[in-house]
Amino acid sequence: MTVIKQEDFIQSVADAFQYISYFHPADFLRGLHEAYQREASPAARDAIAQLLVNSRMSAEGHRPMCQDTGIGIAFVRVGMDVRWQATLSLEAMVNEGVRRAYTHPDNKLRGSVLADPDGRRVNTKDNTPGVTHVELVPGDKVEVIVAAKGGGSENKSKFAMLLPNDSVVDWVLSVVPTMGADWCPPGMLSLGIGGTPEKAMLMAKWAMMEPLDMHELKARGPRNRAEELRIELYDKVNALGIGAQGLGGLTTVLDVKVVDYPTHAASKPVALLPNCAATRHLHFTLDGSGPATFDPPSLEDWPRIALDVSTAKRVDVDALRKADLAQFAAGDRLLLSGKILTGRDAAHKRLTEMLARGEKLPVDFAHRFIYYVGPVDPVRDEVVGPAGPTTSSRMDRFVEPMLAQAGLIGMIGKSERGPAATESIRKHGALYCIAVGGAAYLVSKAIRASKVVAFPELGMEAIYEFEVKDMPVIVAVDPAGNAVHKSGPAEWRAKIGKITVVAG
Repeated sequence: MTVIKQEDFIQSVADAFQYISYFHPADFLRGLHEAYQREASPAARDAIAQLLVNSRMSAEGHRPMCQDTGIGIAFVRVGMDVRWQATLSLEAMVNEGVRRAYTHPDNKLRGSVLADPDGRRVNTKDNTPGVTHVELVPGDKVEVIVAAKGGGSENKSKFAMLLPNDSVVDWVLSVVPTMGADWCPPGMLSLGIGGTPEKAMLMAKWAMMEPLDMHELKARGPRNRAEELRIELYDKVNALGIGAQGLGGLTTVLDVKVVDYPTHAASKPVALLPNCAATRHLHFTLDGSGPATFDPPSLEDWPRIALDVSTAKRVDVDALRKADLAQFAAGDRLLLSGKILTGRDAAHKRLTEMLARGEKLPVDFAHRFIYYVGPVDPVRDEVVGPAGPTTSSRMDRFVEPMLAQAGLIGMIGKSERGPAATESIRKHGALYCIAVGGAAYLVSKAIRASKVVAFPELGMEAIYEFEVKDMPVIVAVDPAGNAVHKSGPAEWRAKIGKITVVAG
């Protein structure tokens, strides 16, 4: 009879979470590279290039590919003939593995988990607890899948109780455009259809751990309704023209997964979960012979791509004033140098509350740029850990007071802004730029100095001052209110409609 030791299980989980923080799955890399090769949109092609370069840098440096190192998820299939040599519960063992992984001194991962979620929202500091799902199956082994799921993609999860005769395709095509670029496409969409609401969500989460195989599926043809649906949704979602980072292009999804389960005659529950460009998961099996071992992939799995910055404009943010911003147009590629401030949800809430009370702010924001980021803690000689952008729309309600009262002139984040924020940017002649979500290690290399200047007790949500050199960004909303996340997808949706065959 197989005996699984507590320490073997815990260390395997810890090592797996470390591994996925800096190694993309090989199938995802192949899919992303294929998308890069066929992409015809210059903006989307550049974004995919940054993702691929960032992925290789993370693999070489053993540092996170994305600053949002995710909430730890474990799917555990326990053979019914297995015996445990353990004093902790299975969930407690997973949590100990998460704790070890996220506090590893050589590769610290960001603690993003908050306790008391509808109250004080206090960071647990070590990213515990994770989320554990357990299934008892025949056999004498323990199969484990660990995944790290970032907030940007998790927040775009969708669920609906459709009527029995409603079209799943129509529903998906209606909700995907509302997801915008917050989930960091190109990635994967995963659907769970049937069962009950919670069953549909779990099926969708399970399915996104499967390898990308859309090209193979299309080559051999579908064998059942689920596979027919996969192909139809893959083609139709890509025809929306959303593209990488929502900039407009040929590839929005690299694959679509569909899993179904019998359901009640009156019901059709459907769950839709996106997986972002920082796809992170790993499968391993314990058979009682010791902890799992994970061989590093060959660097030959990563394509060698050089970033082309020949068309980018170099900008000294320290010298910029509001009147200077009129020279920039939506879609322009910029390389920013100088000193920028940072701030996320918690900092913005405090700042705007202080403004409302007429209090002096702890930092002068006049003529400054703010970067929406919560960086990973540095290790060794790093100035800062991976520091990619967070979802900008969460800060939309703070844009007006920050521009009108604090004197901010520029913002840097991820994905589109809402109508009110876009109007505030136009009204004040400000600028909104995006960095590529999922390219956090690449962005961090542009940061030459970092210091906390306000709210240190907020941890990664504190206000930092970064000194940057040639930080790559794209103008997403210009001072006239033109928004690339509207114009780009519209342009490519029209172009794709005229393309008779889309590669893939």
